[in-house]
Amino acid sequence: MQFIIVTGMSGAGKSTAINHFEDMGYYCMDNLPPALIPNFLDLIKDKQDIYDKVVLGIDIRGGILFDELFNSLNNLINQKHEYQILFFDCQDDMLIKRYKETRRTHPISKNDRIYEGISQERKMLQHVKQGADYIIDTTYTLPKDVKEALYSMYMEKSEFKNLMITILIFGFKYGVPIDADLIFDVRFIPNPFYDQSLRPLTGNDQAVQDYVLQFDITNEFIFKLNDMIEFLLPNYMKEGKNQLVIGIGCTGGKHRSVVIGNILSKSLKENGYMVNIDCRDIDKDSKRGK
Repeated sequence: MQFIIVTGMSGAGKSTAINHFEDMGYYCMDNLPPALIPNFLDLIKDKQDIYDKVVLGIDIRGGILFDELFNSLNNLINQKHEYQILFFDCQDDMLIKRYKETRRTHPISKNDRIYEGISQERKMLQHVKQGADYIIDTTYTLPKDVKEALYSMYMEKSEFKNLMITILIFGFKYGVPIDADLIFDVRFIPNPFYDQSLRPLTGNDQAVQDYVLQFDITNEFIFKLNDMIEFLLPNYMKEGKNQLVIGIGCTGGKHRSVVIGNILSKSLKENGYMVNIDCRDIDKDSKRGK
């Protein structure tokens, strides 16, 4: 039997993930008190022809019962039950934004500020996260990307790398993103903006791609960039990093940075990484382009 425990920060996407598992044919149960996990497995152990793939959603809504999780997991080990822990995480500022947008209160914040509840929950989940088999950080990740990652991991049995990568494409004239871990300035590449026929287009158009990629300096940069990123990513993962934002900027975030970002994204996906592209400024200043 394949047994997966889905847990993590409230608002990070656990419920959505459980829905995806259900669509993939898993028997799913959400918010089961951790102390009842061994009892649940005893109940279905003789029905593994029916319950061969099981997902349990465990989170802070269980209150004090959540403290029983480690005891229950120890019991599973003693009873020779194999399991995986899939942990969903998200940065605090994004969690706060999600709670405000949905006008929901944090499950343990009560009358306190949302931030206080998130901070308390993060402390309570610290050891669970450390013991997780996989961590998915949804700070910059689209729901469809999470769905694709789960399908790849559990249906196609592909190797999952615990690093969620966002390629943030931006224009320097609109400001440097403060949340980027790495920033690459591609303004040294010849600019399609000065070609009147290319000015209204973007780096997603073939004509702009052909223009940018015709230069030796562009292709040399792409080679060196891929080489450096391939070196950095395993080392970031080794240090426990789960979310990486790579900023690629040109003057307006519309032409050169889009071309380079798309190429980098394709390369990373081919190497098994989960990648999301955010073209922050591509629609700004549509009359002038650049």
